[in-house]
Amino acid sequence: MKPHEIIVGQPVTAIKHALSKQLRRKMTPAERILWGYLRANRLQGMHFRRQQVIEGFIADFYCHSVALVIEVDGATHERQHDLERSAVFEGRGIRTLRFTNEEIYSNNERVLEIILYTLKQSHSVTLEEREDGEKV
Repeated sequence: MKPHEIIVGQPVTAIKHALSKQLRRKMTPAERILWGYLRANRLQGMHFRRQQVIEGFIADFYCHSVALVIEVDGATHERQHDLERSAVFEGRGIRTLRFTNEEIYSNNERVLEIILYTLKQSHSVTLEEREDGEKV
């Protein structure tokens, strides 16, 4: 399954939909800081969604055009659940970046540099694939 097929037409339960809406309303302080940089296509014109349901998991931030998930990990994240989630995303061709709350609070410039670098790398790959005639 290609990344562009994951969002469109995927079955999302009413419970997951309601939970994603609730999580958007109750973002953590670190998520709010990062969202301030990602929202409204502010980062290189890329469109990010908050609390996007993908394959039954709720990703903190998702950029559909380059198939990139950004996760903000607080103290309550369970490592095994994170590994499972990342494996499912990776299996669908979605790259995952993880940052801790502390990284966002103390060094958000570096966090943004990493995201920008990843966007540039992902964008160049999708452009190369398009030039080869493969749909992304």
